[in-house]
Parts: sequence; structure tokens; C-alpha cells
Amino acid sequence: MTEAGGSELLRQHGGRIDAAARLYPQAPTPWLDLSTGISPHAYPLPPIPPEVWQRLPLGRDLAALEAAARSAYGCPAGMVLVPVPGSEIAIRMMPWLVPARSRVGLLGPTYPSHAAAWEGSGAVVRPLSGLPPPDADDLDVVVLANPNNPDGRVVARADLLAFAERWGAAGRRLVVDEAFADVAPEVSLLALPALPPGLVVLRSLGKFFGLAGLRVGVVAVAAADAPAWRQRLGDWPVAGPACVIATAALTDAGWIAAMRARLAADRRRLDALLAAGGIAPCGGTDLFVLAEGPAGIDLVDHFARAGILVRGFAGAPDRIRVGLPGAEAEWSRLAAAIDLIPRRCAAAAR
Repeated sequence: MTEAGGSELLRQHGGRIDAAARLYPQAPTPWLDLSTGISPHAYPLPPIPPEVWQRLPLGRDLAALEAAARSAYGCPAGMVLVPVPGSEIAIRMMPWLVPARSRVGLLGPTYPSHAAAWEGSGAVVRPLSGLPPPDADDLDVVVLANPNNPDGRVVARADLLAFAERWGAAGRRLVVDEAFADVAPEVSLLALPALPPGLVVLRSLGKFFGLAGLRVGVVAVAAADAPAWRQRLGDWPVAGPACVIATAALTDAGWIAAMRARLAADRRRLDALLAAGGIAPCGGTDLFVLAEGPAGIDLVDHFARAGILVRGFAGAPDRIRVGLPGAEAEWSRLAAAIDLIPRRCAAAAR
């Protein structure tokens, strides 16, 4: 079994259960992946007609998906929702829609792909701890996730709108990643009747709907910018079967409401479970909890030895992000691993 130092690979991003299994070959299986913030309660897949697998996506398939997204998220006047094969693609495309030497302010710490995408395009990226003054002239673009990943930080919609109005009036861009907004719909800008110029909003079906493998999202852009997005994405940005599944999920209002209530209850349960083991919740959303553990124990390593993958952070070794277990057996496995923490802390102190 690996030493604790070998777990550094697991502090880069979530979802690496294949790497975890190699690093911890003696860990119990199957691995329980709590590292991603993806809901464990996936939307039930609808039947897909065989011909959908046999042909390219039709215009009506994509149009139905766009209409479903407008119904679920809203669509401010003058904006268009463009389907994308996962919001990660939209993040990576974003820099190419503004000058390559843009000066970008990034509210952090946040999802690392944002910085990687802009830096890869030649942009100068500056970390921000809060929104800059709206009249700041040393930035061209501001990027933030709302709610934020990994700490769940939220900028109130009214505050963000007020900033966007002054920011966009000066010809600058504001990019808002709403990948986790399904569990906090009150923060979403897309529910507003209109938005200022310069705004781009990202949404993902992977997190709340538990369909990360589907690779479906939408990007909300000004109507004048939509042709550039569509040209870069090509004629078939989302697979036909993915269109069918995403359309069904987005239009199932009853399932969405029930799942919001279930995830909120699960998050409260996870908070309590972690706290009982001496791991203090310090942020999160209804899809994950950011928590701080006791000093002297590598929690990423501790849980990996139990076959449980949590998200660690290279710059904050005492902190972990923990997603929601699904079945009761998964809750029991997590509880058993948490119960061992005081014993390990005591052993480390001797």
C-alpha cells in the first residue's frame, strides 16, 4: 500500500478512482468515489428509440434540448442558450472569444480549469478574493463560479447583477459558471428577464442530474455571439441520445423539485456525520461539503485506505471536499471510516 505522500496525485481534481486504485491496491473494493460533487442519485434514463443511435442528431433534437434548457433555467432577453458537450468544453473555448492577451481576474480558489484555459490562451490571470471595483481598468474579464467550487461561496444575485451592469457598460466581460446552481436556483442569473452586455453564463447537467458521463451543458451568450459558438462547435455539438436524455431531465419538474429536497437533507446528514468524527464542515453546497480535519492526519490517505476517494487540496492539506454518498451501504462505509479517525489521531500523537 502506498505511503501517505503518494496521495498527492489525488489532490489535483476529483474522479480519479483508477489512479486511487493503483496507489492503494489493498484498499477495499468497489471504490466509493466522493471526490466529484456529482449527485449519487442520477436521473433515470428514458427509453431511447434505436434510430437515435443510428443517425446524426437532427436539428429538431438540438432545438428540443435548447427549449428544455430555456424552460428549466430561464433565458434573459437577447441571449441564446447554446448546447455544448459538457461545460468543460465551454470553459476551454471561452478565451478564444476575446483577445488572446486579455487580462483576466479569477475569483478563487475555484475550479482549476478556468485558470488553465485562460493561461493556455496567453491571457494574464490574476487571482481575486472578491469582485473588483466596477471601474477597474486593469482587467478585461472577470470569471467566477456561483455557487463556488470547492467552498460553496455565493455572490448574491442582486450584488452580481449590480456589478455586471457597471462592468459590462465599460465593454468588459463577466463569465459566471453556474455548474452547481441547480441546488441554489435563487442565485442564477438566467432566471432574470434581461442581463447587461458582456455576460456569459455556463450550466451543466453533470452535477445535479448525476449525468456527468453524458457530457451535456449549455452556454448562455448574447445572440450576436451565438454564431461564433455554433461555428466552433460544429453541426452536432451534442450526441443524439444525449439530447433525448437531457431534454427529458430538464423538463421533469417534479423530479427536479423532489431531488432538491433530497439533496438538501443528504447534505445536512453529511454535515452531522463529518462533525461527529471531528471533521468540521466549513463550506459547500447541497452536492458537497468542504471540511477541515484535525491536524496530524492526512484525510485523503485515511479515506483512500478504506477505499473511499475524497477530494484533497495541495495548498490546504487539512481540508477535504466530500460528496454525498448514495445507498445506505455507502453511508455506512463512510461512517465506519470516520469512526477510525480519533484512533488514528491518538496514534499519531504518541
